[in-house]
Amino acid sequence: MTKRYASLIIFSAATLWLALGCSGGGPTAGGPLAPVPTGAWPMFHGTADLAGSAPGGLSETLVLRWKFQTDGPVKGQAAIEGGRVFVGSTDENVYAIDMADGSKVWACKVEGEIEAPPLVRDGTVYVGSLYGPLYAIDAATGTVKWKFETNDQIFGGANCVRSPQGDRDWIIIGSCDGNLYCIDARTGKEVWKVETGNYINGTAAVAEGQVVFGGCDSVIHIVSAADGKEIAAIESEGYFAGSPAVAGGRAYAGNFGGKLVCADLAEKKILWQYGDGESEFYSSPALGPREVVIGCRDNKVHCVGRDDGKPIWTFAARGNVDSSPVICGDKVVVGSADGRLYLLRLADGKQLWSFDVGRSVTATPAVVGGWVVVGGEDGTVYAFSGTR
Repeated sequence: MTKRYASLIIFSAATLWLALGCSGGGPTAGGPLAPVPTGAWPMFHGTADLAGSAPGGLSETLVLRWKFQTDGPVKGQAAIEGGRVFVGSTDENVYAIDMADGSKVWACKVEGEIEAPPLVRDGTVYVGSLYGPLYAIDAATGTVKWKFETNDQIFGGANCVRSPQGDRDWIIIGSCDGNLYCIDARTGKEVWKVETGNYINGTAAVAEGQVVFGGCDSVIHIVSAADGKEIAAIESEGYFAGSPAVAGGRAYAGNFGGKLVCADLAEKKILWQYGDGESEFYSSPALGPREVVIGCRDNKVHCVGRDDGKPIWTFAARGNVDSSPVICGDKVVVGSADGRLYLLRLADGKQLWSFDVGRSVTATPAVVGGWVVVGGEDGTVYAFSGTR
């Protein structure tokens, strides 16, 4: 083999590796890549309480495993279930992607752009569109089972509760028509609805028989999951565009009044507030054992104490942080409008790794089994994993 051809081979291999967005050695530099996970991240922020906490851990360096291209920006979080990634795009399609290699399993054309994160439950994908309907799509085939019409856009994800009799699932979804709907998962028929004074942009949290959600009426609503009757309405000084996280009888949510608030659900009052009152919170918080982590439109990720709201650290990105962080073990993963996906240390906010997408990352990462899947406004879905 001549030196010229040998150089070309070396150059091509290096070019390919850099094109994959990787640096600091090949995929085996730190050991074999993590296997395809068998776990699930079936909804926004992972669980019904929207705590944004993933089990297991993440490597300090992640490797790009595959990319999947859509024809429009991907703004909503993906869901992961049964070895597949389910994600919507503003190209008016919902996609099922093979988790192992990033190949398309199916695409389901819907009415309207999709910015909402899907919910996957018992073989069905539930996702709302900006045209107004909530779709129930067969997870195996991509066939629409039913659709439920609301009167405005759906930005938030669906959640799920069991009926009081325990014999069926009910789907919970908010709409910009100002209503929170409870829909029978089997039939697509309305069970109950809650009327509010303004848009509902985020996902409702479900915990201990209660549904907790914020709205553009600047209120944290608490209603009964059984019948939708109001339990409490906790007023705030700014409207809520994101979603609450619920744990230990408390709800945590950021608002457009520039405050991250903690509300006691039993006492029906706000316990503490954090923020300068100037920079809006569009992101939804993630809960660690002692921490609350949230993105802000001051270009920072903020970490405060769960008990008292006192600051622990901030991380400065180079763009708004509308992406909602996810905590996995001792790390935090979050996107930014600066076009990067960041991996931070939970203890002090130190940056461990980043990946440059090149376009804004407003989507929330999905994290399972050492893998991270996230969409970008370049229309691409990216899948990363670390090493064993």
